[in-house]
Amino acid sequence: MYKQVIAVRRDLRLSRGKLAVQVAHASVEAYNRTRREARQEWESGGAKKVVVRVDDLKELLELHRKARATKLPCALIRDAGRTEVEPGTATALGIGPVEERKADSVTGNLKML
Repeated sequence: MYKQVIAVRRDLRLSRGKLAVQVAHASVEAYNRTRREARQEWESGGAKKVVVRVDDLKELLELHRKARATKLPCALIRDAGRTEVEPGTATALGIGPVEERKADSVTGNLKML
């Protein structure tokens, strides 16, 4: 089984619409950085996605570091700053799709949003 995990920052208190857009950006960018074979496995298995929360920038960057250290395809999203946050604000992190056990090794302790 494969899944994709998107982590978002709670401290930014984004509106629902802005949050949805950041999650979408993270999902698409992480997908684009994933091997074709893994994308196919994920799609054939139902394209499972999980959205989790992190408390702040420090926790998001630590999660990004862990994902990269374990060689998971990931995308750190930085907002353009046209609406709710300053330009360059890191808002979300997309990981995978990857095998569930690999995702869980990095994100398994996080609570769902």
